[in-house]
Amino acid sequence: MKLIILDRDGVINEDSPDFIKSTQEWRPLPGSLEAIARFCHAGWRVVVATNQSGIGRGRFDFGALFAMHDKMMRLLSEVGGRIDGVFFCPHTPEDNCSCRKPKTGLYEDIARRFQIDLANVPAVGDSIRDIHSARDAGASPILVKSGNGAKTLREHADQLTDVAVYENLSAVASALLASK
Repeated sequence: MKLIILDRDGVINEDSPDFIKSTQEWRPLPGSLEAIARFCHAGWRVVVATNQSGIGRGRFDFGALFAMHDKMMRLLSEVGGRIDGVFFCPHTPEDNCSCRKPKTGLYEDIARRFQIDLANVPAVGDSIRDIHSARDAGASPILVKSGNGAKTLREHADQLTDVAVYENLSAVASALLASK
């Protein structure tokens, strides 16, 4: 099975320092939905691993999160794509849970659910948390410059020397689909 793990905010959709709190604020990044569809058409399974501490902080509730994910799924279906699972952490950093990236709980859940070893599974993110979480879980981290990725690259270049870097999810799809 070919599997790819994607962060959500900054990789698939626009990000905001004030959190993405509603379907109105959830807007796909240019080309991201089409990139996911390209993975699907090539036989890949696509899953999302995302921190959603806005729930724990009281900025939005589970209903709003599920509505955003419904919108994402609907828009994906319109371009021929799908997401096979959304794994999220609703906790704040202060909760010290095992699922909040940079910890590996979300990745461990994905490995169990899909009965797969994460070695060589690409994991795309835009933050150093995403990179550390993927690396520590045994996946192959990829940084995109969309979202907070350009800032992450500037501020943490010394921790990214072994990480593939692409402009956006569309560029990741082009590279990975050409090589497989």
